[in-house]
Amino acid sequence: MIRVVLPTHLKTLARVEGEVEVHVDGQATQRSVLDALEAGYPMLRGTIRDHGTQRRRAFVRFFACEQDLSHELPDASLPDAVAVGAEPFLVVGAMAGG
Repeated sequence: MIRVVLPTHLKTLARVEGEVEVHVDGQATQRSVLDALEAGYPMLRGTIRDHGTQRRRAFVRFFACEQDLSHELPDASLPDAVAVGAEPFLVVGAMAGG
């Protein structure tokens, strides 16, 4: 199981508290984790990734093991600690303003 931490507004939308656990068949990648997350919580479709392009939304960032994974390729392997559930995959809402 892969542990996913969502920002508060997405937890509210998905009606969950705390971390979410998803099962990924095969290699743990951003794509496979987000596919599993959206399959289990269809109300999140389009909130993290664009419906058409499947690209990360501009104000969403991904972190794991104290590393910013936001600009990694979607099919790049996630750190082993995430794949075995020792560390969570974090979906974070980025801040902007002026």
